[in-house]
Amino acid sequence: MNVMGDKATLFETGRFVQPSGEEPTRDEAAEAAEEARHRLQAEAGDVESMSVLGAMLLRRGDLDGAEPRLRAATAAGDRAAANNLGVLLHQRGYPEEAAGWWRIAAVAGSAAAAHALGRHHRERGDEPAAEYWLRQSAEQGHALGAYALADLLEHRGDTDAGQWMRAAAERGHREAAYRLARALDRRAAVSEGETGSDNGVDTETGAAETDEAEQWYRQAAARGHRRAALHLGAILEKRGELREAGRWYLTSAKDGEARAACALGFLLRDAGDTESAAVWWLRAAQDGDGNAANALGALHAERGETQTAERWYRAAMDAGDDNGAYNLALLCAEQGRTAQAEQWYRRAAYAGHREAANALAVLLLQGGDTSGAEPWFSKAAEAGSVDAAFNLGILYAGRGEERVALHCYERAAAAGHTEAALQVGIARLREGDEAAAERHLRCAAGGGSAEAAYRLAAVLDARRPAVSEHELGESSLNVKTECEEWYERAATQGHRRAQVRVGMLAAARGDVVEAARWYRTAAEAGSRNGAFNLGLLLAREGSEPEAAVWWERAADAGHGRAALRLALVYARRGELAVGQRWADRAVALGPAEVTERAGRLRDALREELSA
Repeated sequence: MNVMGDKATLFETGRFVQPSGEEPTRDEAAEAAEEARHRLQAEAGDVESMSVLGAMLLRRGDLDGAEPRLRAATAAGDRAAANNLGVLLHQRGYPEEAAGWWRIAAVAGSAAAAHALGRHHRERGDEPAAEYWLRQSAEQGHALGAYALADLLEHRGDTDAGQWMRAAAERGHREAAYRLARALDRRAAVSEGETGSDNGVDTETGAAETDEAEQWYRQAAARGHRRAALHLGAILEKRGELREAGRWYLTSAKDGEARAACALGFLLRDAGDTESAAVWWLRAAQDGDGNAANALGALHAERGETQTAERWYRAAMDAGDDNGAYNLALLCAEQGRTAQAEQWYRRAAYAGHREAANALAVLLLQGGDTSGAEPWFSKAAEAGSVDAAFNLGILYAGRGEERVALHCYERAAAAGHTEAALQVGIARLREGDEAAAERHLRCAAGGGSAEAAYRLAAVLDARRPAVSEHELGESSLNVKTECEEWYERAATQGHRRAQVRVGMLAAARGDVVEAARWYRTAAEAGSRNGAFNLGLLLAREGSEPEAAVWWERAADAGHGRAALRLALVYARRGELAVGQRWADRAVALGPAEVTERAGRLRDALREELSA
């Protein structure tokens, strides 16, 4: 019976131990003097001194010295002595005889003996007898009896278990406080999962249970429960109270809780103290914490120490952490060791690691194994990998299975995947469902997609009232609209068509400087429309030579109107041959209107040259 090792169980009265189960610190000389006093009184026939002396000797491990004292006190009717005699006999390996003395003490009203007797019966499988004696102990206010009764009832699924677990916790039993906190935590999680936010009742209940759980964790942690300290640290960290969280993690880690040492390492890393973080990760990893081993692996990988990183990733795998295999695969992939990367991805994927399954599928797809990639994408997507759902959509789209691809994109978009939301938006635009398209494009644009921001702006732009504009896009509009704001967002992210459009809208407001800035940005990034419009703007401002430079860049990139403009410039300068060459280019590039005009100009220049 492990509980027999608890001094609070061994010695039932408050004469020797605190009710909390913690021994008071005593001066050795004073204790020796007290022992001598009780020894003299016991030899003089004082029953209470016999009992106390026997308890003191038992506590010290002097079983031979304690037994005659306890037997003498028991024979005189001291129930505490009877209980401690049972403890002594149990330690000597005589459980049945021990139970006999516990029964005598329990019948006489000893709560500690009733608890010991209940534990004795439970170990022998006699649950009815165990419950009877544990209930006797618990109802007398014995914390260990209440805890043991709660544990028995919980094992049977009895609803009264919670009542007695709470009673034990309230009487200072730290394990009971921890288990009560865990139960409240689980109930709060269920409440949060089921709340529909219609009436708020479940939410309030869950919050109250979470707060109460924290208090019980705090009580258990204060009494030295290392797992309670770990959970308390996690609660405080989640709430942003990092300093106090770190203190509880440290307390738990010093008591040997590897998960706390690992968590403390992450706190220190986030605070910029990588060296201290590594110390705690090392301690946790050496105690078998796979997460800490992974953290060490990542730390060494960042430093370029790949062999050490690989060693720690393997240690994580040995600790049963599938992330170790996944991280090892990533390391191999970065080094170009594709075969080994595939091997480790497979190991992690077969163990249920969804991101490893997705990465394996990508690797297979890159190697041309489409049929091998598809089932892994599917498996990862079913396990909740958003990237896998999107990648599966790309796979189906590449086969021309647009409806299936759209379903995959919708699944990923619903989980917040930006590019998937863009693809759904584009599909809805093709179908003519502008409302649905706008909704998805807004999601994707809000997630940072420049293409989505541009397409959303285009949708909003198309709704604006028609205005008369000339080639530069000037109009009477002077106020920025929502569509322009989205164009600008895309433009600042480097979207060239958006940059050109922002330039046109700025020109429409009469802001030539802003328009030129955006046209130049787009042109320098390779936009032929940006180069063409910048040329128009410069020509209007009287800088035709510089305009010709940009038109030439646009024409070389295939812009027919730019080629036509160059043909006109060179014709006006009298450089007819050059003008004819650009007119030929404009005819070839089009569009139809440009082809027609450039053809007439070319013919005119040809006649002029042949005259």
